[in-house]
Formats: sequence, structure tokens, C-alpha cells
Amino acid sequence: MVVLALLAALVVLVVVLPGLVVDHDLAGARIEVSERLGAVNSVRTTLLQAVGGAVVLFGAYATWRQLRVGQENLNATREGHITDRFGRAIDQLGSEKPDVRIGGLYALWRIADHSAHDREAVISIMAAFLRTHLPWPPQGAEPPSVEVSINSVPPLETRAADAQVALTGLGVLCQGRRPDWLNVSYSDLRRADCDGLWLNNINFDGACLEAASIYQANLTRASLIAANMRYVELGTSILHRCRCIEADLRGARMVRADLRDADFSEADLREANLRKARAHGTRFTGADLRLADLRGADLTGADLAQAKLQGALASDFTVWPPGFDLQAAGVVLAEDPGDEPNILLPAAALARNVRPLRSV
Repeated sequence: MVVLALLAALVVLVVVLPGLVVDHDLAGARIEVSERLGAVNSVRTTLLQAVGGAVVLFGAYATWRQLRVGQENLNATREGHITDRFGRAIDQLGSEKPDVRIGGLYALWRIADHSAHDREAVISIMAAFLRTHLPWPPQGAEPPSVEVSINSVPPLETRAADAQVALTGLGVLCQGRRPDWLNVSYSDLRRADCDGLWLNNINFDGACLEAASIYQANLTRASLIAANMRYVELGTSILHRCRCIEADLRGARMVRADLRDADFSEADLREANLRKARAHGTRFTGADLRLADLRGADLTGADLAQAKLQGALASDFTVWPPGFDLQAAGVVLAEDPGDEPNILLPAAALARNVRPLRSV
């Protein structure tokens, strides 16, 4: 019926309507038959062109609509696959086998790379994985206890390979992430490998990062309040506006680190190596810097009120706040070591045996 109606409408449009249009325009005037026939043909041609244009537009719309529906179906199918993969990966994280958990973490990592919608969820899951699988202080008899010497603690990638994968994934996926707060506090990250990772805006409060390698990492606005960071490798890392209040940084290596506007109030920095560090406007209020190496450090505008500096090393290249009295503070002048070489191999903090602290 629809086809017959369309054919009838087409016949009226092409056969009947042109003559009516011409007669209406003539308004009863008489012209030659040939002239009238030419006028009717002109009207018929115009109408056919209009019909053809309408058909083309309708065909274009129908094609666009079909593509749109196809894309929506494809997106729905893709979301379904991602949901299935996400569910299987979460199930793997609950496995008792470390290799299965590692597979689940890598699956989540891949989902985050391909789905911006799921990226934040994956980052939060990895952070939760670290908090729950490696709490600090350790729980149970299996992990190295608090009393064990750091020289007896294996690297994180050896004693908890799945946790190292979660930490690495976290530090990679956080690159370019909007500055939302992320909680990894009170986690056991002794001898962790964080080289080159993006750990900005992460809460490490109360965590244990003893002897961890955090070389060339980004810790901008991170919080490390009361964290254990003894012997940590922070060479050339960015700690801009980082909060290290009451943190234990004894023996830490922060050569050429960016410490601008960071807060080390009441922090323990005895025997720390801050050579060539940039500490513009850094707060060291009440910090313990005894026996620290400050040669070549730029302390312009730093707050050293009530800081302990007896036996700290300085050189002619150390820049102090205006009016600072080195002799009264007990600072020792020593020869500057010169340029600091870049670390080309994995940081020694992962494998070296650390020496006992002289200032215990």
C-alpha cells in the first residue's frame, strides 16, 4: 500500500501538477501549444530535480542514522567486554596465587589504558590493594617484622611482586591525572622501586619507605607525615610543596632534589645527603639536620628556626638565608664535591647494605 501511494503521488507530481502550475501562472492567457508544452516541461524538470535532491538528502540521513546506531551498538558491546574483563580482573585479585593476582593487576592496568571512564576506579583499586596487602606495621608472621634490619629485608619486587606491580601501575597511571587525593598511607613499602614514577598528590602518611628507590620521581604535593624514609633514594626527585612533617629521613639521599616550598618541620634529617638540593622557601622549623651534607644546597628563603645543624657540612657554594650565622649553628665548612654524576644504573638503595647510623 505504501509503495502504491508513493507511485500515485509521483504520477501526480510529474504528470498533473506541472500543467496546473503553468495554467495558474498564465491566468487564462492564450499561448501557443509548443510554448505551453515547453513551460510544462520546465516545471516538470524543476520538480524532478527537487524530488531527486530530497531522495539524496533522505538517503544521507538514513546512512548517518544507520552509522550512528551501529556506533552505539559497538560502544555497548565494547562496554560489555570491558565490564566482563573488569570483573574477571577483580576476581583474580582475590586469588591466593601471586601470579594470578599479578595477571589481574596487569589486566586492570590495560583496562585503564583503553578506558578513560574506568581509569580512576583502577587507580583507586591499586591504592587499596597496597593498603590491604602490605599494611604497616606488618600483620602476621610472614612479612619481615618491624624489628628486622633493613639489610635483611628483600626488595619489594622479590618479597611481594604483586604489590610492586600495583605500585608501578599506580605511578604510571597517575601521570596527567587531575589532582585528586589518593590514599596509600600506613603501607609497608620497604625497598620499593619507585624510580621515575608519578606519585604526586598521594598520601603516604605513616608509611614505611625505608631504603626505597624513588629516583627521578614526582612527589609534588605528596604527604609523607611521620613516614619512615630512612636511607631512601630521592636523587633528582621533585618534592615541590611536599609535606614531610615529623618524617624520619635519617641517611636519606636527596642529591639535586627539588625541595621548593616543602615542609620538613620536626623531621629527622640526621646524616641526610642534600648536596645541590634546591630548597627555596623550604620549612625546616625544628628539624634535626645534624651531620647532614648541605654542600652546594640552595637554602634561599628557607625557614631554619630552631633547626639543629651541629656538624652539618656546608661549602662555599651553599646558599643560606639572609643573616644566617653558620658558626653559631655549628655548621662545618668543607670542600665542595663538584658536579654530581647521574645514576645510570638502578639506584643502589634497592640492593646495597646500608651502614649503621652514627647519630642513633
